Amino acid sequence: MSALSELGKLKTQGGAGKKQNKVAYLFLLPWFVGLLLVTIGPMIASFVLSFTRYNLLSPPKFTGLTNWERMIEDERLHKALEVTFQYVFISLPIQLAVALLLAIVLDRGMRGLSFYRSAFYLPSLLGASVAIAMLWRQLFGVDGLINQVLAMFGIEGQGWISSPDTALGTLMILNVWTFGSPMVIFLAGLRQIPTMYYEAASVDGASRWQQLWKITIPLLTPIIFFNAVLQLIGTFQSFTQAYIVSGGSGGPVDSTLFYTLYLYQQGFGNLNMGYASAMAWLLLIIVAVLTALAFWTSKLWVFYDDQD
Repeated sequence: MSALSELGKLKTQGGAGKKQNKVAYLFLLPWFVGLLLVTIGPMIASFVLSFTRYNLLSPPKFTGLTNWERMIEDERLHKALEVTFQYVFISLPIQLAVALLLAIVLDRGMRGLSFYRSAFYLPSLLGASVAIAMLWRQLFGVDGLINQVLAMFGIEGQGWISSPDTALGTLMILNVWTFGSPMVIFLAGLRQIPTMYYEAASVDGASRWQQLWKITIPLLTPIIFFNAVLQLIGTFQSFTQAYIVSGGSGGPVDSTLFYTLYLYQQGFGNLNMGYASAMAWLLLIIVAVLTALAFWTSKLWVFYDDQD
């Protein structure tokens, strides 16, 4: 009788578990619907459109690999890739270095830490907005605040935005300025490092600089890796800054022609939606390859506590 009763209990628990699973799936249903309609569906549609000629006004016509072959010969696309790679691989390391430096300073402890943490995080929320991009255009204009400050020291300014030699640099400065998000993540990582490591190093006579390179940086490498991958993906998708600062042209002389901006010009300016779809998939492939490369090389420099 006891065995039968136990079997009945197991069946009852199994039925209750299945009922709980159904409830969980019901709550997850909106997310699955959004994933299908907002992400997977448009991705499949754009992949199909990448093999067509489509101007948004007439039905798409299948053209095979024409769009992909065109990208090989498109000099403006090559320029956009060059500008984007410069923007990503110059501004991103500087942004992470600034974020890490400020996180270390804040981790030392100071009055009003919550205020500074919030104030430094604010640029990450506003940096990609149209308002900040317009403000940046005014700051670096011929009569902007930057030139006014330089004039106080007898230095003649220039049109930083209108010069092809400096226009991209101003956008890099804007990207570095949005260091708040990685800084907060760095700060959280620093708080997880046991203080006993620093106490033992101090007893052994290690300086602050030695503690930084021998303890802080190695133990923080997982956070550095996480921030690097996250910011890499986000920086490749930058669009608003270049669009507002250049007036949507990518000028002067295509010096701020981000890849996403050129994609927008082709898709909605020239109505070459098929070609724009192929460009979008090329960007996805580039980001995927760089992300995979980052994960592959991480085993050479990322240190985890659970490693043997």
